[in-house]
Amino acid sequence: MDELLKAHEAAALLHTSERFIRRLIAERRIEFVKVGRHVRIRESALLAFIVAGTVEPLTTSDVTRKAA
Repeated sequence: MDELLKAHEAAALLHTSERFIRRLIAERRIEFVKVGRHVRIRESALLAFIVAGTVEPLTTSDVTRKAA
């Protein structure tokens, strides 16, 4: 079972502000769990958010195709 993280714990893992995490939750850009009135983020949901935002680097062939 995944660990449930508080907003400040998720922010610490991403090296960002708690406000950013709360905005992601408010905009429903990240999956979250409501436990009563408390909001928690599953560790796997945080990892999925990171993977979804990952941008692959360009290769040399990508650059030469765009220049042609």
